[in-house]
Amino acid sequence: METAQYTLLWQDVDRPLLVIAGPTASGKSELALRAAEVFSGEIVNCDALQFYRGFDIGTAKTPAAERRGVPHHLLDVLDPQTGFSAGDYARSAREVIAGISARGRLPVVVGGTGFYLRALLQGLPALPARNDLLRKRLSGREQRRTGSLHRLLGRLEPQAAARIHPRDVQKVTRALEIRLLTRTALPPASASLPLEGFKLLLLGLAPDREFLVDRIAARTRQMFDAGLVEEVRGLLAQGLSGEEKPFESLGYKQVLAYLRGQMSLEQAMAATEIETRQYSKRQLTWFRRDNRMVWLYGFGSDPAVVDAALQAIRKFLSE
Repeated sequence: METAQYTLLWQDVDRPLLVIAGPTASGKSELALRAAEVFSGEIVNCDALQFYRGFDIGTAKTPAAERRGVPHHLLDVLDPQTGFSAGDYARSAREVIAGISARGRLPVVVGGTGFYLRALLQGLPALPARNDLLRKRLSGREQRRTGSLHRLLGRLEPQAAARIHPRDVQKVTRALEIRLLTRTALPPASASLPLEGFKLLLLGLAPDREFLVDRIAARTRQMFDAGLVEEVRGLLAQGLSGEEKPFESLGYKQVLAYLRGQMSLEQAMAATEIETRQYSKRQLTWFRRDNRMVWLYGFGSDPAVVDAALQAIRKFLSE
Protein backbone atom coordinates (compact mmCIF):
# COMPACT_ATOMS: atom_id res chain seq x y z
CA MET A 1 0.00 0.00 0.00
CA GLU A 2 1.24 3.44 -0.90
CA THR A 3 2.96 5.49 1.78
CA ALA A 4 4.68 8.30 -0.14
CA GLN A 5 3.67 11.86 0.69
CA TYR A 6 2.61 14.24 -2.07
CA THR A 7 3.78 17.83 -2.29
CA LEU A 8 0.87 19.90 -3.51
CA LEU A 9 1.25 23.13 -5.45
CA TRP A 10 -1.63 25.02 -7.04
CA GLN A 11 -2.84 28.39 -8.12
CA ASP A 12 -5.34 30.46 -6.14
CA VAL A 13 -8.14 29.40 -8.48
CA ASP A 14 -9.62 25.90 -8.41
CA ARG A 15 -7.71 24.62 -5.42
CA PRO A 16 -8.55 20.97 -4.63
CA LEU A 17 -10.96 20.02 -1.89
CA LEU A 18 -11.70 16.40 -0.96
CA VAL A 19 -14.90 15.33 0.80
CA ILE A 20 -15.46 11.85 2.23
CA ALA A 21 -19.08 11.23 3.17
CA GLY A 22 -21.36 8.31 3.93
CA PRO A 23 -23.47 6.73 6.63
CA THR A 24 -22.40 6.17 10.21
CA ALA A 25 -20.02 3.24 10.80
CA SER A 26 -18.99 3.11 7.11
CA GLY A 27 -15.32 3.85 7.82
CA LYS A 28 -15.12 7.50 6.78
CA SER A 29 -12.53 8.40 9.40
CA GLU A 30 -10.22 5.50 8.45
CA LEU A 31 -10.32 6.42 4.76
CA ALA A 32 -9.82 10.11 5.49
CA LEU A 33 -6.75 9.37 7.60
CA ARG A 34 -5.27 7.27 4.82
CA ALA A 35 -5.94 9.90 2.17
CA ALA A 36 -4.49 12.64 4.38
CA GLU A 37 -1.33 10.62 5.00
CA VAL A 38 -0.71 9.98 1.31
CA PHE A 39 -1.71 13.34 -0.11
CA SER A 40 -0.43 15.76 2.54
CA GLY A 41 -3.90 16.42 3.89
CA GLU A 42 -5.50 17.89 6.96
CA ILE A 43 -8.88 16.68 8.17
CA VAL A 44 -11.86 19.00 8.68
CA ASN A 45 -14.63 17.50 10.78
CA CYS A 46 -18.19 17.54 9.41
CA ASP A 47 -19.91 15.60 12.19
CA ALA A 48 -22.20 17.90 14.16
CA LEU A 49 -21.63 16.11 17.48
CA GLN A 50 -17.85 15.82 17.30
CA PHE A 51 -17.54 19.60 17.77
CA TYR A 52 -18.32 19.15 21.46
CA ARG A 53 -15.75 18.53 24.17
CA GLY A 54 -16.36 15.51 26.36
CA PHE A 55 -18.62 13.67 23.93
CA ASP A 56 -16.15 11.12 22.65
CA ILE A 57 -17.31 7.51 22.87
CA GLY A 58 -20.83 7.96 21.53
CA THR A 59 -19.66 10.09 18.60
CA ALA A 60 -16.91 7.62 17.60
CA LYS A 61 -14.41 10.48 17.73
CA THR A 62 -10.94 9.41 16.62
CA PRO A 63 -8.74 9.57 19.77
CA ALA A 64 -5.80 11.96 19.54
CA ALA A 65 -3.35 9.07 19.91
CA GLU A 66 -4.80 7.39 16.80
CA ARG A 67 -4.70 10.40 14.46
CA ARG A 68 -1.24 9.38 13.20
CA GLY A 69 0.09 12.93 13.23
CA VAL A 70 -2.56 14.18 10.79
CA PRO A 71 -3.92 17.61 11.85
CA HIS A 72 -7.65 17.57 12.69
CA HIS A 73 -9.81 20.68 12.71
CA LEU A 74 -13.20 21.50 14.29
CA LEU A 75 -12.97 18.68 16.82
CA ASP A 76 -13.49 19.46 20.53
CA VAL A 77 -14.01 23.16 19.87
CA LEU A 78 -17.28 23.78 21.73
CA ASP A 79 -18.65 23.54 25.25
CA PRO A 80 -21.85 21.46 25.39
CA GLN A 81 -23.95 24.52 26.24
CA THR A 82 -22.92 26.30 23.02
CA GLY A 83 -25.15 26.28 19.97
CA PHE A 84 -23.54 25.80 16.56
CA SER A 85 -25.78 26.10 13.52
CA ALA A 86 -25.11 24.90 9.99
CA GLY A 87 -24.37 28.51 9.09
CA ASP A 88 -21.85 28.79 11.92
CA TYR A 89 -20.23 25.59 10.70
CA ALA A 90 -20.05 26.79 7.10
CA ARG A 91 -18.30 30.01 8.12
CA SER A 92 -15.83 28.25 10.41
CA ALA A 93 -15.08 25.41 8.00
CA ARG A 94 -14.53 27.77 5.07
CA GLU A 95 -11.95 29.67 7.10
CA VAL A 96 -10.20 26.45 8.10
CA ILE A 97 -10.20 25.11 4.53
CA ALA A 98 -8.77 28.37 3.20
CA GLY A 99 -5.94 28.15 5.74
CA ILE A 100 -5.13 24.54 4.86
CA SER A 101 -5.04 25.39 1.17
CA ALA A 102 -2.85 28.42 1.80
CA ARG A 103 -0.30 26.08 3.40
CA GLY A 104 -0.21 23.98 0.21
CA ARG A 105 -1.97 21.05 1.85
CA LEU A 106 -5.13 19.17 0.89
CA PRO A 107 -8.29 19.88 2.90
CA VAL A 108 -10.15 16.62 3.60
CA VAL A 109 -13.68 17.21 4.85
CA VAL A 110 -15.09 14.09 6.52
CA GLY A 111 -18.40 13.39 8.20
CA GLY A 112 -21.98 12.28 7.89
CA THR A 113 -23.95 15.43 8.71
CA GLY A 114 -25.39 16.12 5.28
CA PHE A 115 -27.03 19.45 6.05
CA TYR A 116 -23.80 20.89 7.41
CA LEU A 117 -21.93 19.65 4.34
CA ARG A 118 -24.48 21.30 2.07
CA ALA A 119 -24.13 24.54 4.04
CA LEU A 120 -20.36 24.40 3.54
CA LEU A 121 -20.42 23.66 -0.19
CA GLN A 122 -23.59 25.40 -1.35
CA GLY A 123 -24.09 28.00 1.34
CA LEU A 124 -27.24 29.00 3.17
CA PRO A 125 -29.48 32.04 2.87
CA ALA A 126 -29.28 34.66 5.61
CA LEU A 127 -31.39 33.22 8.41
CA PRO A 128 -32.43 34.36 11.90
CA ALA A 129 -30.43 33.19 14.87
CA ARG A 130 -31.61 30.40 17.16
CA ASN A 131 -34.44 31.48 19.48
CA ASP A 132 -34.35 29.37 22.64
CA LEU A 133 -37.74 30.56 23.95
CA LEU A 134 -39.51 29.63 20.71
CA ARG A 135 -37.69 26.31 20.57
CA LYS A 136 -38.81 25.50 24.10
CA ARG A 137 -42.43 26.13 23.12
CA LEU A 138 -42.08 23.99 20.00
CA SER A 139 -40.41 21.20 21.96
CA GLY A 140 -43.25 21.20 24.48
CA ARG A 141 -45.77 20.93 21.69
CA GLU A 142 -43.94 17.96 20.16
CA GLN A 143 -43.68 16.21 23.52
CA ARG A 144 -47.43 16.57 24.07
CA ARG A 145 -48.33 15.35 20.55
CA THR A 146 -45.64 13.46 18.67
CA GLY A 147 -45.53 14.52 15.03
CA SER A 148 -47.38 17.77 15.61
CA LEU A 149 -44.46 19.95 14.52
CA HIS A 150 -44.16 18.20 11.17
CA ARG A 151 -47.90 18.56 10.63
CA LEU A 152 -47.68 22.27 11.46
CA LEU A 153 -44.78 22.70 9.05
CA GLY A 154 -46.85 20.89 6.41
CA ARG A 155 -49.58 23.52 6.75
CA LEU A 156 -47.19 26.47 6.73
CA GLU A 157 -44.49 25.22 4.32
CA PRO A 158 -45.65 22.10 2.44
CA GLN A 159 -42.57 21.92 0.20
CA ALA A 160 -40.19 22.13 3.16
CA ALA A 161 -42.16 19.51 5.07
CA ALA A 162 -41.96 17.15 2.10
CA ARG A 163 -38.15 17.35 2.18
CA ILE A 164 -37.77 16.66 5.92
CA HIS A 165 -38.41 13.28 7.52
CA PRO A 166 -41.14 13.50 10.19
CA ARG A 167 -38.79 11.91 12.76
CA ASP A 168 -36.09 14.51 12.17
CA VAL A 169 -37.41 16.81 14.88
CA GLN A 170 -34.28 18.95 14.87
CA LYS A 171 -34.64 19.96 11.21
CA VAL A 172 -38.42 20.35 11.53
CA THR A 173 -37.91 22.64 14.53
CA ARG A 174 -35.38 24.80 12.69
CA ALA A 175 -37.62 25.14 9.64
CA LEU A 176 -40.55 26.19 11.84
CA GLU A 177 -38.33 28.54 13.83
CA ILE A 178 -37.29 30.35 10.63
CA ARG A 179 -40.86 30.46 9.31
CA LEU A 180 -42.34 31.79 12.55
CA LEU A 181 -39.60 34.36 13.19
CA THR A 182 -39.52 35.77 9.65
CA ARG A 183 -43.28 35.41 9.00
CA THR A 184 -42.38 34.75 5.37
CA ALA A 185 -41.79 31.69 3.20
CA LEU A 186 -38.49 29.91 3.71
CA PRO A 187 -35.84 31.42 1.41
CA PRO A 188 -34.93 29.41 -1.70
CA ALA A 189 -31.58 27.72 -2.15
CA SER A 190 -30.80 30.26 -4.89
CA ALA A 191 -30.34 32.85 -2.14
CA SER A 192 -27.22 31.01 -0.95
CA LEU A 193 -23.58 31.77 -1.75
CA PRO A 194 -21.69 28.58 -2.71
CA LEU A 195 -18.08 27.91 -1.84
CA GLU A 196 -15.88 29.37 -4.58
CA GLY A 197 -12.28 28.92 -5.68
CA PHE A 198 -12.12 25.15 -5.20
CA LYS A 199 -12.48 22.12 -7.40
CA LEU A 200 -14.25 19.35 -5.60
CA LEU A 201 -14.03 15.57 -5.32
CA LEU A 202 -16.80 13.95 -3.30
CA LEU A 203 -16.25 10.32 -2.35
CA GLY A 204 -19.20 8.47 -0.84
CA LEU A 205 -18.95 5.20 1.06
CA ALA A 206 -21.86 2.79 0.51
CA PRO A 207 -21.26 -0.59 2.18
CA ASP A 208 -23.64 -3.47 1.58
CA ARG A 209 -26.66 -2.86 3.81
CA GLU A 210 -26.46 -6.24 5.55
CA PHE A 211 -22.81 -5.72 6.44
CA LEU A 212 -23.48 -2.15 7.58
CA VAL A 213 -26.23 -3.35 9.92
CA ASP A 214 -23.76 -5.83 11.45
CA ARG A 215 -21.14 -3.10 11.79
CA ILE A 216 -23.63 -0.78 13.52
CA ALA A 217 -24.58 -3.55 15.96
CA ALA A 218 -20.91 -4.21 16.75
CA ARG A 219 -20.15 -0.51 17.14
CA THR A 220 -23.10 -0.04 19.50
CA ARG A 221 -21.91 -2.87 21.73
CA GLN A 222 -18.38 -1.53 21.60
CA MET A 223 -19.49 1.97 22.67
CA PHE A 224 -21.34 0.63 25.71
CA ASP A 225 -18.47 -1.73 26.57
CA ALA A 226 -15.98 1.15 26.23
CA GLY A 227 -17.79 3.16 28.91
CA LEU A 228 -20.52 5.25 27.27
CA VAL A 229 -22.66 5.09 30.42
CA GLU A 230 -19.70 6.20 32.55
CA GLU A 231 -18.95 9.02 30.10
CA VAL A 232 -22.50 10.35 30.45
CA ARG A 233 -22.37 10.01 34.24
CA GLY A 234 -19.16 12.02 34.22
CA LEU A 235 -20.66 14.76 32.06
CA LEU A 236 -23.65 15.07 34.38
CA ALA A 237 -21.32 15.12 37.39
CA GLN A 238 -19.58 18.14 35.85
CA GLY A 239 -22.82 20.07 36.12
CA LEU A 240 -24.51 19.44 32.78
CA SER A 241 -28.28 19.02 32.94
CA GLY A 242 -28.79 16.56 30.10
CA GLU A 243 -30.79 19.17 28.17
CA GLU A 244 -27.77 20.37 26.18
CA LYS A 245 -27.83 19.78 22.42
CA PRO A 246 -25.27 16.92 22.31
CA PHE A 247 -27.50 14.84 24.59
CA GLU A 248 -30.08 14.75 21.78
CA SER A 249 -27.79 12.48 19.78
CA LEU A 250 -27.93 8.72 19.36
CA GLY A 251 -26.51 6.79 22.27
CA TYR A 252 -26.48 9.77 24.62
CA LYS A 253 -30.25 10.22 24.78
CA GLN A 254 -30.71 6.49 25.37
CA VAL A 255 -28.12 6.45 28.17
CA LEU A 256 -29.84 9.45 29.74
CA ALA A 257 -33.13 7.56 29.65
CA TYR A 258 -31.41 4.60 31.31
CA LEU A 259 -29.86 6.74 34.05
CA ARG A 260 -33.24 8.38 34.68
CA GLY A 261 -34.88 4.99 35.10
CA GLN A 262 -36.95 5.26 31.92
CA MET A 263 -35.52 2.11 30.31
CA SER A 264 -33.21 -0.76 31.14
CA LEU A 265 -29.61 -0.88 29.94
CA GLU A 266 -30.54 -3.61 27.44
CA GLN A 267 -33.37 -1.45 26.11
CA ALA A 268 -31.01 1.53 25.82
CA MET A 269 -28.55 -0.52 23.77
CA ALA A 270 -31.29 -1.94 21.55
CA ALA A 271 -32.83 1.50 20.96
CA THR A 272 -29.44 2.96 20.09
CA GLU A 273 -28.79 0.23 17.55
CA ILE A 274 -32.23 0.48 15.93
CA GLU A 275 -32.22 4.27 15.68
CA THR A 276 -28.65 4.26 14.34
CA ARG A 277 -29.72 1.89 11.57
CA GLN A 278 -32.60 4.19 10.71
CA TYR A 279 -30.31 7.21 10.75
CA SER A 280 -27.83 5.53 8.42
CA LYS A 281 -30.61 5.00 5.87
CA ARG A 282 -31.53 8.69 6.01
CA GLN A 283 -27.87 9.64 5.56
CA LEU A 284 -27.56 7.53 2.42
CA THR A 285 -30.79 8.96 1.03
CA TRP A 286 -29.46 12.47 1.60
CA PHE A 287 -26.07 11.88 -0.01
CA ARG A 288 -27.54 10.04 -2.99
CA ARG A 289 -29.30 13.24 -4.01
CA ASP A 290 -25.92 14.70 -4.95
CA ASN A 291 -25.04 13.58 -8.47
CA ARG A 292 -21.44 14.71 -8.01
CA MET A 293 -20.77 11.91 -5.54
CA VAL A 294 -18.30 9.21 -6.62
CA TRP A 295 -19.51 6.07 -4.86
CA LEU A 296 -17.25 3.44 -3.32
CA TYR A 297 -19.14 0.27 -2.51
CA GLY A 298 -17.59 -0.97 0.71
CA PHE A 299 -16.14 0.21 4.02
CA GLY A 300 -13.41 2.81 4.27
CA SER A 301 -11.09 0.24 5.80
CA ASP A 302 -11.46 -2.30 2.95
CA PRO A 303 -8.17 -2.54 1.01
CA ALA A 304 -9.97 -2.51 -2.35
CA VAL A 305 -11.93 0.59 -1.36
CA VAL A 306 -8.79 2.33 -0.12
CA ASP A 307 -6.97 1.56 -3.38
CA ALA A 308 -9.90 2.80 -5.48
CA ALA A 309 -10.13 5.97 -3.40
CA LEU A 310 -6.40 6.73 -3.65
CA GLN A 311 -6.53 6.18 -7.39
CA ALA A 312 -9.50 8.54 -7.74
CA ILE A 313 -7.78 11.21 -5.62
CA ARG A 314 -4.54 10.89 -7.55
CA LYS A 315 -6.39 11.36 -10.85
CA PHE A 316 -8.34 14.30 -9.39
CA LEU A 317 -5.16 16.09 -8.25
CA SER A 318 -3.45 15.59 -11.61
CA GLU A 319 -6.29 17.11 -13.66
